[in-house]
Amino acid sequence: MPLPSDLQEDRPPHASILIPVKNGGERFGTVLAAVARQRTDWPFELIVVDSGSTDGSQDLARRHGARLIEIPPAEFGHGRTRNLAAQLARGEFLVFLTHDAVPAHDRWLQNLVDACAMSEDCAGAFGPHLAHPEARHVTRRELAEHFAGFGTERRLFRLEDPQRYRADEGLRQFLHFFSSNNACLRRSVWTRYPLPDVDFAEDQTWAKTVIEAGFAKAYAPDAPVYHSHDFGVWETLQRNFDEASAFRRHFGYRLQPSLGHALLVAGKLARRDAAWLAETGLSGPALWRQAFGMARIELARVLGHYFGTHCERWPRRLGRLLSRDQRLQRLTSDPHFSR
Repeated sequence: MPLPSDLQEDRPPHASILIPVKNGGERFGTVLAAVARQRTDWPFELIVVDSGSTDGSQDLARRHGARLIEIPPAEFGHGRTRNLAAQLARGEFLVFLTHDAVPAHDRWLQNLVDACAMSEDCAGAFGPHLAHPEARHVTRRELAEHFAGFGTERRLFRLEDPQRYRADEGLRQFLHFFSSNNACLRRSVWTRYPLPDVDFAEDQTWAKTVIEAGFAKAYAPDAPVYHSHDFGVWETLQRNFDEASAFRRHFGYRLQPSLGHALLVAGKLARRDAAWLAETGLSGPALWRQAFGMARIELARVLGHYFGTHCERWPRRLGRLLSRDQRLQRLTSDPHFSR
């Protein structure tokens, strides 16, 4: 049961919830309300780092009892800003959310921290993402199948077979998957291994480091958040360009080794999506319209991976055009822009 509020105030926080935000909008309010409803066996604090919001996100954070830190937009960095929040936090456990990741129930925080505390050698824990109710059917299905791969019970994962780890790219990807949209880090480990200051995949780069250093990570299936995006064609291509270029740079992966391979993958994904849509009862013109729309999305996804895998081949100007992260960096000086 949660502690009475007067007793919570007399004790230092056991956990710190850390949220970076810029123009979080209405959903940020939903996130803060869900945080306020958390029931825990110990006190916790909320720290929000705002990087130049113009939509009132700062006042919204204050009204929900957050400690608000404001930084200039140009100083934002995925790892850098989260490290700043962690430096200011007092909790033994550092819980990271994004401003659009909504805790799904009132024991989310307790469950996530409990998973991280399962073992002294556990560096961090992550929970699943659920698609928002209005999300595309394919988005809901993809998220469900991805996180189902980690099981239905709390579980620790470690690097137990170094030889297989070196030889098996799939195992490496599985072991270093992590998401700072919904994660808890043990402070004592974060002090030794802070999040890297990189443009993309700061969470997975961190997880790779701690897994290879001998720590475990935990999966908390009972600590979900609602977090999904239905990007359009161009945004899908840009986001996957950034993902593939970051994975090539930080992990050495070639997500799409050739254009021919990418087109074959796009075809397979389009057929998969059409089958999933048919399972919903769609048929005739309605099915084909949605299937064609998803085929365009899947083509954008694999082309983004192809261009990102081979990013060193392209002129710098093309790289700037294809990168969503570089676009965000160029726009950070615009006070009306939201990430």
